[in-house]
Amino acid sequence: MADPISFYKPNDIVEGLRILQELGQGAASTVYLAQDPKDKQIWALKHVHRSNEKDDRFLDQAEYEYKVAKELNHPNLRSIPRMHKLRKLLTVTDLFLVMEFADGYSMDKKRPKTYEDALEIFCQTASALRHMHEKGFVHADMKPNNIMVAPGPLVKVVDLGQSCKIGTIKPRIQGTPDYIAPEQVMRQPITEKTDIYNLGATMYWTITRKTVPTPLNSKNENSLVDRVDPSLMPKPTPVMEIDPKCHPKLAELIMHCVEIDAADRPENMGYVCDRLQLTLGMVRAQKKASDAKASGDSGLMDGTKGGSSAGNSGSGMNLDNKSASTSVLGVKFKDQGK
Repeated sequence: MADPISFYKPNDIVEGLRILQELGQGAASTVYLAQDPKDKQIWALKHVHRSNEKDDRFLDQAEYEYKVAKELNHPNLRSIPRMHKLRKLLTVTDLFLVMEFADGYSMDKKRPKTYEDALEIFCQTASALRHMHEKGFVHADMKPNNIMVAPGPLVKVVDLGQSCKIGTIKPRIQGTPDYIAPEQVMRQPITEKTDIYNLGATMYWTITRKTVPTPLNSKNENSLVDRVDPSLMPKPTPVMEIDPKCHPKLAELIMHCVEIDAADRPENMGYVCDRLQLTLGMVRAQKKASDAKASGDSGLMDGTKGGSSAGNSGSGMNLDNKSASTSVLGVKFKDQGK
């Protein structure tokens, strides 16, 4: 008989933390906002419950997420300082992860409004992934809802549940259909270039609002296969054809990252970081020049400075062609569950 999960209510004390509210639910997990009564520190508390033997993989995944996080130390990666287990006889029935609370929104819920903001978020995300690679790990599930954006903007890359050692061959297909790399579907070794593809697909969606073709696109879920001939996969429509205002160097990098053959992608995440930083610098220089020109032309603080740079690809222009405001913040996330 399945053992039902216990859902905690506000003010319940769980593993020394006071529950404030529920943030989200996953297949076998619930994430809560919680506070340490002693020092008032706010945490995200992930509770994974074993109802039956099928849930063992969720417990294993959460424990591995903790072990990977303990090996990492980067401002753009969510930390997981503590793990607690509950047992009944010799069987683990519940696992709790005390995680850094990312006070912001996931990027799938709200896109950055300007190319400059998007580039800043991409830079921080790529930096976090580069750190993981330097420590010998691949994230293996990079996608918009695993990028939390807090005021700053400050990025926190979350959900290390599918992370693995570089070179791992997984026993089954793991990944998110709209962002999965061909080698993940073919169950080939997972490498740094897998994260490059996943990040490229994430950037492609952020800029174009379209997903790249993958063997497991969500619209084709009824025809999932565990083998695929990469030569039969269609290439994504070039970013510049969908969004001509995107900075050409960003568009070029995105298309480079989502090459079907891993050998054709950027050599490593360091290269991706460098290209993103270069493009961000160019976008900021263009915006500064546009602001200076607007100030010299009008001398008025009329709210249009920096917002009329249609001729400067990838400047402060709004991604949805509305307001040029750079504000992308203020939405609390509601789902950190699996």
